[in-house]
Amino acid sequence: MNLEAFDKIKIENLVVFANHGVYPEENVLGQKFLLSAVLYTDTRPAGKSDELAASIDYGSVSHAAAKYLQDNTFRLLEAAAEGLAKELLLTIPHLEAVTLELKKPWAPVGLPLETVSVEITRGYHEAYIALGSNMGDRKAYLDGAVQALKRSQGCLVKRVSDYLVTAPYGGVEQEDFLNGVLCLRTILSPDELLKLLHTIEQDAKRERLIHWGPRTLDLDILLYDDQVLETEELTIPHVEMHKRDFVLRPLAQIAPYKRHPVLEKTVLQLLEEVEKTG
Repeated sequence: MNLEAFDKIKIENLVVFANHGVYPEENVLGQKFLLSAVLYTDTRPAGKSDELAASIDYGSVSHAAAKYLQDNTFRLLEAAAEGLAKELLLTIPHLEAVTLELKKPWAPVGLPLETVSVEITRGYHEAYIALGSNMGDRKAYLDGAVQALKRSQGCLVKRVSDYLVTAPYGGVEQEDFLNGVLCLRTILSPDELLKLLHTIEQDAKRERLIHWGPRTLDLDILLYDDQVLETEELTIPHVEMHKRDFVLRPLAQIAPYKRHPVLEKTVLQLLEEVEKTG
């Protein structure tokens, strides 16, 4: 998500009376909140056509935001902002990302202050997911994973490669794999996306018994925007992707010029290197 690539539409200090707060009386009596939003989009189509449908209607966004904050009650500003960001991203056409600042001028802290606020930025990301199966109806498992992602809230499958039959990797004797890669547009964070993939694997009766062993369904995050991430649970870019032709070949079908954020080489260049050494 490169915010510098987008134009901005701004809403500043929209006044909303709502019921959010840690104390019970705040939830019952309510209080004033101020909402500011930066809506990231491409204004060029609207600028050239002079048609509102080609842009974001800031009036509709203001009413939708006010309604969401009035219809829901949260203890924390963080939760209110998070929920509102998700609601806007899922419902507002042409919205790529949003920065929200939710201010609480009547915060009960017992000291004089102008306002307390929480500011967050959320938006859509581009992720590449590797799919693999070598048990049972392999194609059905891969197709099922694609459909499960299509049904998942905040996810849009943009492109899916052909499925390729490949030899097993890792030295464990087993059946050939069916492999593919898809491109996903999502508002999920890397950790949230990983949990979703694990759930889809579990629904396909995936069992993690042998490292690099046979499996009904294997889903891996290869790339997530241009992020470089390493935690106990997740490494992005995928640590082995640049070595695996069964990943690079389908990836090259749908994103040949996507650049590896660490190696700074395109998928085609990485595939050529693997084919030369393999």
